[in-house]
Order: sequence, then structure tokens, then C-alpha cells
Amino acid sequence: MPTSESSYDESVNEIIPYRKIEEIEGFRPERGMNFKIKDKNYSIVLMSVAKNAPYKDKISEDGKEIIYEGHNLNKRYCKNKDPNTFDQPIASPNGKLTENGKFMKASHFFKDGLKDPEKIRVYQKIKPGMWTFNGVFKLVDGWEEKSGGRMVFKFKLLLTDEKVDGYQINKDNLKEDNRIIPGEVQIEVFNRDKGKCVKCGSTDHLHYDHIIPFSKGGTSKDAKNIRLYCRRHNLEKSDKIGK
Repeated sequence: MPTSESSYDESVNEIIPYRKIEEIEGFRPERGMNFKIKDKNYSIVLMSVAKNAPYKDKISEDGKEIIYEGHNLNKRYCKNKDPNTFDQPIASPNGKLTENGKFMKASHFFKDGLKDPEKIRVYQKIKPGMWTFNGVFKLVDGWEEKSGGRMVFKFKLLLTDEKVDGYQINKDNLKEDNRIIPGEVQIEVFNRDKGKCVKCGSTDHLHYDHIIPFSKGGTSKDAKNIRLYCRRHNLEKSDKIGK
């Protein structure tokens, strides 16, 4: 993916260290929600579907839809109380829109036909320091709902192959064979394969590979059907079962 700082060829289900996200994006995205930071023409979200994740993000089985949960009130405004006891804010106490507010505003502009949907690069955490690139999504909806006795924001993101800042997701990544793998399965596979390609032991340019492709009855939900491959062996395999 070309940027002003570097050039990097990302693909869905590729594993990358956090430092690579910094290199790709040209800054350190410490927040989970980053609305057009550094005057970019897209936004960035960091997400997790692990059981102990702080927010309830969800990915559809085919990997093409994400329901992303908004973020809590900043701790400095919570007066030593648990942020999870407060409604998620659309604006901070000083009146400025939070990231929730910015994403909600963008979703309303799209639904009202005033602007094109906001484009969002999505990175998913699999373990501390290690992430996968889920692709480029468009923000098509936003709403509030009750959860755990408080109001939280939800945002609907749909996978797209539209060009974003010089990067366009390879349309092959939209094939049925290349579904996004659930976070808990990613973690299990990464730990089982010890963060290395099972063919050559490489730790560089790793991908999650389906042993039996979706088109041939394989699944993304079972770790037994997923393994770690380096980029070279992933490309060599093509769609041959078990090769």
C-alpha cells in the first residue's frame, strides 16, 4: 500500500506487527477510532473480537461486514469511576465531538445522501503487538443501543474494493475463499504454529491460510482448517487443497 512515508503491499489475513501499522500510516494510532487523522482521506479503526476485548466488535462469517462498538468516555472525565458505567459520549465535556461523534456525523451524512460513505482501514488485534489487516471498509450506518445498563454506539462497516489513498484492495480478497478469520481462531492458530510458516519456519509476511478453501467446503471457524503460511508458500499454494 503506497503512502507518503512508505510502500507496503497489504492483503487480507496478513499478520503484521504494530510497528508496521505505524510505518504504513505514518503515525502511531494509539486510539481505537481515528477519524481522518493527519488530514488523510480515510479513517482507521483498531478492533478485537477476542473474548476479553474491551468492546463488543463483531465480524460477519463472510468477513464482509463489521459491527464496530463506539468508545468510552475518557477516564480523565470519569471522576475515578469505571468508564463502563457511563453512556458512551458523542461529545466531550468541553463540547468537542468525540470520535464517536465524528463517526456518527459521517454516517448521517451518508444516509442523508449528502456525502459518500467514509472509507476506513481496519486492523484487528490477534495478540499484543500482532495484528491482521482486515481490508478497507465503508461506514454505512451508526446508531445507539442499550448494553449493560448504558447507551453505546454501534457502527456498520461494509468491505469495499474502492480505491483509498493510492490503495485498492485486491479483488481476489473479496472471493469466497478468503474470508476473514474469527479473532479467537487467529489467536489459537498463531500460538499453535508458534508464529511461523508451517512449511519453512519463516516469521516474515505471514498469512492465515485455509487448508480447504471455502469454495470446497472449508471453514474459517475451525482452527484445524487454518495454518500459518509465509507469502511465498501462500502464493504457491493457489487454491490446491492441502498443498
